[in-house]
Amino acid sequence: MTTSTTSESATATPLLDLQALVVAVRRRRRLWCALALLGLLAGAAVAVLLPPPPSAVTKVLVAHREDQPNDSGTLIRTDVALLGTTRIAEKALESLKSAERPEDFMADYRGTGLTNNLLQIDVTADTEAEAVARAKALADAFVADHVRRMWEAAKAESQALLDQRDRMRDELTQVNKAIGDRPPGSDPKASASAESLFARRAELTSRIAEFDRRAAEARTGTPQVVVGTQIVDAPRAVRHSLAGAAVTSAGIGLVLGLGLGLALAAIGTAVADRPVLRREIAANLGASVIAELRRPPHRPAGPWQRGRTLAARERLTTTLVRAVRGSAEPVSLLELGCARSTSVIALNLAEALGAEGPGPVVVVDGLPGPELTKARRKPDGPTVVGGDKAATVAHQSRGLGVGSVAPGTAWTDLQYLGDRTVLVVRAGHASAAWLHTVARQLADQRVSVIGVVLIDADPGDRTDGTLWDGPYTAPRGPQERPARQNGTSRPLTERPARHNGTGRPRTERPSTPAALVPDSDQEAR
Repeated sequence: MTTSTTSESATATPLLDLQALVVAVRRRRRLWCALALLGLLAGAAVAVLLPPPPSAVTKVLVAHREDQPNDSGTLIRTDVALLGTTRIAEKALESLKSAERPEDFMADYRGTGLTNNLLQIDVTADTEAEAVARAKALADAFVADHVRRMWEAAKAESQALLDQRDRMRDELTQVNKAIGDRPPGSDPKASASAESLFARRAELTSRIAEFDRRAAEARTGTPQVVVGTQIVDAPRAVRHSLAGAAVTSAGIGLVLGLGLGLALAAIGTAVADRPVLRREIAANLGASVIAELRRPPHRPAGPWQRGRTLAARERLTTTLVRAVRGSAEPVSLLELGCARSTSVIALNLAEALGAEGPGPVVVVDGLPGPELTKARRKPDGPTVVGGDKAATVAHQSRGLGVGSVAPGTAWTDLQYLGDRTVLVVRAGHASAAWLHTVARQLADQRVSVIGVVLIDADPGDRTDGTLWDGPYTAPRGPQERPARQNGTSRPLTERPARHNGTGRPRTERPSTPAALVPDSDQEAR
């Protein structure tokens, strides 16, 4: 068996078809639009039903002795961490004369470093007045603690310098005593010792003066830090706008709901694997898409929509009449996910074929539900009989079978509805595996597929539903099908009849598309 490289590459399915994914997600717009609307309403409801508690804010300018122009914010982050300690919280509660636990109070405020030296304190409480009071108490407690730490650090540094100075003074006293006790004389060794003592005394005097200067600077620099640390923005209540909060929360809910809806739609599409593009449906069914029709709307349509729908149905009926006109074999319409639309199409097709003659067309109802009976509104329309009379209709008059290939179908009954069929399939209804099953079962029952009528096709689908290299191609004209180039001049429509033991000639079973035959069957063949 020789296969074409072009055919294999044309029917190869990519691991992830982005075009099909986008189209499938767009078709499920009701899901993600509903979730986006739900998120919008939930966000607005949260803003209205759960308003933010009363809060207050204040800002503190914090001066540091170690301030550097290239500081990366380490000092202010340390201040923020110190603000969130139980020591600061306890001092603030003491000034408020509150019996609340410091651990609980720490959960009601937070600090934020705006710059290297600017600290913002946000406080929440039961009332605005209480929030303002808590913010002032926290700011005062933080400033007092910061000033105390700076004084203690400066005092400790100054005391360390003074202690070092005192040790130098004690040593200087010993050096002076040694110089005073030196005996007079002109001994060279005594002169060298005297010079070293005088040099040591000069060094000690210089270092003592240096320690005095540094101790004074340590004490002098602390008042600058104390004065620089202050409250620059007095505590004030923060006014919350209900409309602004509702708009913000609604926007956040809208974005989250939309993202969740798109994610669910994409995941559901990838897991379900339900083809929506023309090329995918045609490839899985092994038959070309010859026509398509919009799905009837669930709500009442306007006059312009009804006129457009009627015009589309007339075009579809004309296309089907051309495809089945003059057929010597019974023809059927088999639906998959669109029983209502198929019933209307069948009645319109039967009426059009009956108007051309030579006699009326009887519609054989093989649908599992009453859809065909509901769709028959004209009293003088085509005659509709049950599926049990399919054999009688086939021998006495022209019949048009209507059936279903949905899960649970009795496959052996489809051949009595017609040896040739037109599949009416709703896009995105069945999985790729089930479309393969339908094509294989029809091939096993020797029911040839004229083409596929696609219902509810995506308006943005630009793919071609024609199988140019497949065994079943779209009709290229009335009663015209392309010939198969297999070394003979017999066209594809000519198939020898075979007797199956009942005396009734049966149409030869068509070859199954290679894409639908398992590997074991291909090896057996």
